[in-house]
Amino acid sequence: MRQLGSWVARVGVGFVRACVVVVVSMLVPAVWAAAVALGCWWGAANPWSWAAPLVLVCGGTFALSRPVCQMVRFLVARWTATVIPAGYRQAGPVMRMSTGYWWNGFSYERTRQDALLDQKWRLRWKDPANWRDLRFTGIVPLTAGVIAALPSAGVAAAVLGLSRPGPAARLLGALGLVVAVASAPFAWRLVEPVAVRFLRPSPAMVLADRVNELTAQRADSTVAQAAEIRRIERDLHDGAQARLVSLGLSLATAEKLMETDPERAKALMRDARVGATASLAELRELIRGISPPVLNERGLVDAVRALALDIPLNVAVSADGRLTLDPPIESAVYFGVAELLTNAVRHAQASRARVRLVRDEAGLVVEVEDDGRGGADERADGGLAGLRRRLAVFDGTLEITSPPGGPTRVRMALPCESL
Repeated sequence: MRQLGSWVARVGVGFVRACVVVVVSMLVPAVWAAAVALGCWWGAANPWSWAAPLVLVCGGTFALSRPVCQMVRFLVARWTATVIPAGYRQAGPVMRMSTGYWWNGFSYERTRQDALLDQKWRLRWKDPANWRDLRFTGIVPLTAGVIAALPSAGVAAAVLGLSRPGPAARLLGALGLVVAVASAPFAWRLVEPVAVRFLRPSPAMVLADRVNELTAQRADSTVAQAAEIRRIERDLHDGAQARLVSLGLSLATAEKLMETDPERAKALMRDARVGATASLAELRELIRGISPPVLNERGLVDAVRALALDIPLNVAVSADGRLTLDPPIESAVYFGVAELLTNAVRHAQASRARVRLVRDEAGLVVEVEDDGRGGADERADGGLAGLRRRLAVFDGTLEITSPPGGPTRVRMALPCESL
């Protein structure tokens, strides 16, 4: 009985999905049929009878191609968990120049609205993904659409056959019912291979997207490097350099006073020793901000544990043994954990946190969780956005789950061949 119920459920779900595939795949052919009907209604005697159907076909196909493809991607991902990347070109920033005009990456416009509108249509026209979508809207009705129509066609044949008298009609109705029931669980499944074959980005599109991503990462790295250099220069100029200059003046004064006022010279030398100690501490702190010595000497796991001891928070660190990574990846993970723990103390008002470093088939996974108030917001100029850009240099990903009231969970994943 349970197997029968499961089979009936499969037939019902399959029939509904097949009907959905038919409706989505036949939207563009429906526009074509409406254009033909309009031309026939207008009459062939009118020399302009072709104009309205042509406009309807071109405009309707172009307007429906992207929504149809997006709906097919959504259905495939929902039903089969197969994610098909869209591969559409993303609009760049629109900037106002010193002349007062707006630059959208293609042309200068007088207003921001004009720049955005011009950018939108240029992208729609030049994006190769649009031609891929147009090709798909012509292919899917003849492949997945035709097969998906079998259950509904079988039901229609069964209704027509069983509603009429005669053995031939009843045989037609029985055959239609058998076709509908037998094909319902499988008729919709053709949409997945067709969508994967014709909707995925082409190698050229993937390469172009990768080039754009690497260009953006290079720009971010350049900006971050320049900002770090300025920070180091500022710290050296305002801290250690000022103390060292003061130390030199104190030693020069003590040298002059050594013969005439030894006690004052000794006091100046004691002050100089204190200043030298303070300068050494500042230099060590500066070096730690650039590359923590414990990270170079003891590895990532021990460095994270040492960081947890310095954080005014109850932090539990767990790891799968000793992880051997490339130094740039270790540095990115270390400073990422430091950023997240600092946010837990400063913004989340957490009392405890947990750091977990594990390795899987893809690479390194770092999970940081705290019991704070949640509501973490990733702003464009914030620390979380900077962390995402830092990980993106190594093809890493950042996932943030922070509902209001907490807890906050952050997952960093980096593909590492050196594990």
